[in-house]
Amino acid sequence: MKTVIIVQARMTSTRLPKKILLPVLNKPLLEYQVERLRRVRLCDDLVIATTENKTDDPVVELCRMLQVPYFRGPEEDVLARYFGAALEFEADTVVRITSDCPLIDPEIIDKVIDAFNGHGDRFDYVSNSLKRTYPRGMDTEVLPFNVLKEAYVEAVAAEEREHVTPFIYLRPGRYRLGSVVNDVDHANYRLTVDTREDFELIKLLIEKLYPSNPLFNLQDILGLLLANPEWAAINSHIEQKKLQIEARREDHG
Repeated sequence: MKTVIIVQARMTSTRLPKKILLPVLNKPLLEYQVERLRRVRLCDDLVIATTENKTDDPVVELCRMLQVPYFRGPEEDVLARYFGAALEFEADTVVRITSDCPLIDPEIIDKVIDAFNGHGDRFDYVSNSLKRTYPRGMDTEVLPFNVLKEAYVEAVAAEEREHVTPFIYLRPGRYRLGSVVNDVDHANYRLTVDTREDFELIKLLIEKLYPSNPLFNLQDILGLLLANPEWAAINSHIEQKKLQIEARREDHG
């Protein structure tokens, strides 16, 4: 059984274009993420899934420099891009990570993969974001290839194609969903990069932690934020964009 981490990455993000290659300490954010993902114990391969657009040639150049496998697919139909990457790299289990999480903790990824592996006969999908107790920026989703294939074949709504997994987690009557929760609720922290304010916080954290401890984990980050509450305030006002398909379902109960 082959477990493959697939990271969706593109340069044309709407709120902060080219964010994945913004430099901190002379290294792009995506390189920091790759370093961290390479420390995940329970995976067999790591693939960057970028687009066929010329604008994403710099992503491919970085992958080649870092010797990271990559796959190029449609920009908007990210579900097709994921399916193509999973098919090409012969994944039995797919771990979905997004490139706006440069400080993702490999120990947390292993925890979610382990929860899936330990209950593969009970769950079709496991994540740590169904019930959010981890900060944004630690999001990990794990699912078998056959479930990804079903979504790829059957999903029609544009948001289900663009965001890959809503077809699955919005159908709890069809798919068995597993949730990984933290012992302490840290959902109030935002460690993802979607805006300039998000980047400023991530930049501060890397500059403070990385030089002396490049293997820093979520606890190191939280300790720094507790000691410097004004840092967490930098992006505390940013609201995560909500999927319209989720909002409509909530409105209708």
